[in-house]
Amino acid sequence: MKRFLYFLPSGQLSKKKRGRDALITLLLLLFATALSSLYFDISQNSANVALLYILALVLIARITDGYFWGIFASLTGVVCVNFLFTYPYLALNFTLAGYPVTFIGMLAISFITSAATTHMKQQMQMLAERERLLVEAEKEKMRANLLRAISHDLRTPLTSIIGAGASYLETGDFLDEKEKKELVRQIYEDSNWLLNMVENLLSVTRIQGGEANVNKSLESVEEVVSEAVIRLKKRLPDAKIHVQVPHELILIPMDAILIEQVLINLLENAILHSKSSQPVSCYVEDNGHSVTFHVRDYGIGIPQERIRTIFDGTPYTGNSSPDSSKGMGIGLSICKTIVTAHKGMICARPCTQGTDFFFSLPQTAISGDPVHEY
Repeated sequence: MKRFLYFLPSGQLSKKKRGRDALITLLLLLFATALSSLYFDISQNSANVALLYILALVLIARITDGYFWGIFASLTGVVCVNFLFTYPYLALNFTLAGYPVTFIGMLAISFITSAATTHMKQQMQMLAERERLLVEAEKEKMRANLLRAISHDLRTPLTSIIGAGASYLETGDFLDEKEKKELVRQIYEDSNWLLNMVENLLSVTRIQGGEANVNKSLESVEEVVSEAVIRLKKRLPDAKIHVQVPHELILIPMDAILIEQVLINLLENAILHSKSSQPVSCYVEDNGHSVTFHVRDYGIGIPQERIRTIFDGTPYTGNSSPDSSKGMGIGLSICKTIVTAHKGMICARPCTQGTDFFFSLPQTAISGDPVHEY
């Protein structure tokens, strides 16, 4: 019953919509009639006139809603071909030899074409709706993973700060200066780490309105990498980083502040968690259609089972100590959120020594993305 309602412009469609569809149908039929008349005057051959009406029919079925206007155009087209371009002209006559079969065939082709075109449009609308639901589900999954990562990763430094503060207040009179400085140092380091997490969360709020979209402008890859390293050096002055970028200028659409935050998170993880004395490598590859940023460490590596879920914000329950992966969950989950919002991809792969984290961004804007040039 629901499917049958598509044959009629029912009250479910607004008057404005019905009026628009009627106007489109009328204009396309008039245009087809004008072209057919011009063609008939030149060639005096009505054999291909029906094709012009079928072309108009396909456009009507594609643009209008439901089956009604396509069926109406089918009937109108058959009548126009018989009345205007078939002998005897300006008269309806379906009785001549061969005409009934010809016009029944044309009407059948018109009906089938209209139904197939309308059905295809409905299928495209269903696919678009399914894609929208999948995107919404992915966004909800990212939000859930982000919240899970926040609850897991913020609890440890807060507990440490509270414990160190309580120890200082309760037993401060019995501690020597070295022990007091150690407690204050722990509070200072954990507070800095919390500040970094707040910066990460503020970065995510730049992804406007919870949508997987960002404001992009053409930015120099070299400048973004340089700024990320400079910002990280302010927090970790002793960090050793080896940077390599292509000699030619590469401009890609991105939100520079967000991508800098991704690089800072990856570099900080590599420096703090790899347990290596070798410098961390940060290099860029130009792949033609995309640009890939690599952050490679030469440390202890990451277990394969951990790599599979490392960007999901899932807490790691392996044998490592809690502090060994502190900050990786929320930081990498935010990295994935930012890169996904840029229509890119982010991965991690184990190397012979250490781990290579990398993400790719398209060199040209994806259709529908706003890009501002300054």
